[in-house]
Amino acid sequence: MTIRKRLSLLFTSIIALLLLAFALVIYFSFSQNREEEYYSLLHHTATTKANLLLDAKVKPDVLQLIYRNAENSLFQEEVAIYDTSFHLLYHDAVDIDKVKETKEMIDEIVNKKQIRFYQGSLQVVGFLYHHKQKDYVITAAANDASGYSKLNNLKLTLIFAFFAAIGFVYMAGEFLASKVLQPVSDLVKEVEEITATNLDLRVGEGNGKDEIAELAITFNAMLNRLERSFDAQKEFVSNISHELRTPLTAMLTELQVTVEKGRDNQFYKDSINHAITDAQKLVRLSNSLLDLAKANYDHTEISFKEIRLDEVLLDARNDVLHNHPGYKINIVFEQEIEDDDFISVKGNEYLLRVAFMNLIENGCKFSEKHELSVAISYLPDKTILRFQDHGIGIGEEELGKIFTAFYRGQNKKFTEGNGIGLSLTQKIIELHQGDIAVYSQLHQGTTFTIELPHV
Repeated sequence: MTIRKRLSLLFTSIIALLLLAFALVIYFSFSQNREEEYYSLLHHTATTKANLLLDAKVKPDVLQLIYRNAENSLFQEEVAIYDTSFHLLYHDAVDIDKVKETKEMIDEIVNKKQIRFYQGSLQVVGFLYHHKQKDYVITAAANDASGYSKLNNLKLTLIFAFFAAIGFVYMAGEFLASKVLQPVSDLVKEVEEITATNLDLRVGEGNGKDEIAELAITFNAMLNRLERSFDAQKEFVSNISHELRTPLTAMLTELQVTVEKGRDNQFYKDSINHAITDAQKLVRLSNSLLDLAKANYDHTEISFKEIRLDEVLLDARNDVLHNHPGYKINIVFEQEIEDDDFISVKGNEYLLRVAFMNLIENGCKFSEKHELSVAISYLPDKTILRFQDHGIGIGEEELGKIFTAFYRGQNKKFTEGNGIGLSLTQKIIELHQGDIAVYSQLHQGTTFTIELPHV
């Protein structure tokens, strides 16, 4: 079932319930008023006959004659008058006797002053009537044919009006639902035109204020992310192909040249060393790609725990020195650490160690003395790490590109690399809700500043 159909049915159902409640209130209110008015009419008629009998001294047979000759004698009120001892003083039609009064009924009327009840289709009222220091018991009964006829007409009118109104409400619901969902239909048509080959298309955002516009804005934002992701993927695959092709081609060429004809042992050793060097490049590249993939995981897929940044930094320093014994790495605490919380964050130890190692290795390998200083300080809400070297520096025109995957600037002439380290580091820091900034001057050095929030 379509949303439009569900909206129409829901709207119709709600209105139907309201109309039904309204109709029931009218019907039962009219029914109750009819009942009360007819009881009052019976009371008034019975009192009038009692006054004619007791005050005007009209003879009972005259009153009975009037009763029998009335046009609506079948439905008119039948009145009976008793004294409190159950002696019948007057009856409109003893032979008919619709009520069939009993001694118990008369006693109940005397005790309660008035009773009302139904006897079949008849309404019956009995009341105590005080006249000239004497009490009388009067009963009156009749069938409110006219009232029931009006009530039945009202019921038929309400039923007809109810179903007619439901029909109109349903058509109105269909019209309103189609109008309300028209922007959604337009949105669906626009979305159907968007494919992987034209992700640059966007859907209309309407007035930019209602819920449909909010949906369109959110969808366009998703398309922006998808487009960037597709572009990044294309660039990523292209760069990987290029990075893998170079060492593989070199290895293949070296090995082909080696097997073409016999060589001396030194030549074979040199060829093997060259192949080992190219293989090491591939290993470093594959490790970097794996780390980059881990940094791109969903936040929920990475385990986070409370860790001390100084301990992670020392582990990163030791790992770098193990791989490059000639590097010199100085760690400076600019403030006294009075509380572990000042340098503690909630994060992933492995990824942070990879990020720190990348910055340390970059600083050392682009410095003539292979030396780097790491300063640690903190503020009430975050820990600050500064990685500072005095190397070749980065040109101003390249600073905005250094965090792009596989990008290598002019410094590629100075030392080898694959251009993944800084991009990976930025992703790791962002994953930890932190910030990374860089300041550099050519031939004077570079400083990377990392800010990570406390636990």
